[in-house]
Amino acid sequence: MQKKLTKSNNKVLAGVCGGIAEYFDLDHTLVRLAYAFLSIFSAGFPGILLYIVAMIVMPQRA
Repeated sequence: MQKKLTKSNNKVLAGVCGGIAEYFDLDHTLVRLAYAFLSIFSAGFPGILLYIVAMIVMPQRA
């Protein structure tokens, strides 16, 4: 069975970071913290734009 990248039911905002954490078998909190640090240190805007795109593109879990 092949894994698919989907939004997580473990949501804080839209389930994007949770979905990435589940796909790579990582802790949800660590992925969210890493994403926050990357967004802050990349001047914020690219990280926010990437999150919005991921919210639109990633499918909901069935």
